[in-house]
Amino acid sequence: MKIFDNIASYVAEKGAVITIGTFDGVHHGHQKILSRVTEIAQQQSLTSVLLTFFPHPRMVLQPDGDLKLINTIEERQQLIAANGIENVVTHPFSLDFARTSAHDYVKNILVDQLKAAVVVIGYDHRFGRNRAASITELEEYGKEFNFKVVQISKKEVEEVTVSSTKIRNAIENGDMEVTENYLNRPYSINGKIVQGKAIGRTINYPTANLKVSETYKLLPKNGVYITSSIIDGTEVYGMTNIGFNPTVSDGSQKTIETFYLDFNADLYNSEVELFFHKRLRDEVRFNSIEELKAAMKEDELKTRTYAQQMG
Repeated sequence: MKIFDNIASYVAEKGAVITIGTFDGVHHGHQKILSRVTEIAQQQSLTSVLLTFFPHPRMVLQPDGDLKLINTIEERQQLIAANGIENVVTHPFSLDFARTSAHDYVKNILVDQLKAAVVVIGYDHRFGRNRAASITELEEYGKEFNFKVVQISKKEVEEVTVSSTKIRNAIENGDMEVTENYLNRPYSINGKIVQGKAIGRTINYPTANLKVSETYKLLPKNGVYITSSIIDGTEVYGMTNIGFNPTVSDGSQKTIETFYLDFNADLYNSEVELFFHKRLRDEVRFNSIEELKAAMKEDELKTRTYAQQMG
């Protein structure tokens, strides 16, 4: 798959089957749409193109909304590649771009730059300045510029919308099993292991402190989770606390800290992907360090049992 960071950098070698959207989560519903695009491209000897925008338009048009996304842009690109799309064009979204008229958007971008032969789009898709144009106008432009419009049905679009909402809700509630069921994979976050306060070492639970640089990435609900990472080709299970460590700190900084089972290599400055499997409990302010250690021992036993069951 080829990745382009703006529309101008895409050089068309032949006509394209294009779909447009955020595709946050790249879940079952999205996968059906991507499959439709690749199928049409193969049948008609065209190339497949997904046009998306970053920042998310709502981040630009509603900056106070604090929108959180299931995937970072890099995660999304990798997942889309796994679904067979040949080209992903991620164009910077800005207030200036939002003022583009529907006609200019179709002619200059879809037709002249991306060489649209087929546009696969939802029945409720809107585009152009103030989102004034609908699929009716797109079909008219298709006649004018000689491309075909394939409409994704209301049922399929609503499945995608509902799934995205349900996935976000499940993540925010810490329900990792439901999230995994919707995504068909465990939910994960990517980041760099950074220096922490090393408090875990003092209670025999040294932790790796994961820093996620993308502030728009949706994090699971605060609490303790069974997690895993692939480290040097081996799956290593651990228990992760998301929260403020109220028992041993002033609670001013949210952290993501993982104690990996039977693992003591130095991970500082490593890029790590953390997969979430199951929520164990809420984060609790304990009355003493001994109570905290007892709870962590119980978390560890549950994590070890889970890891053994997973083989």
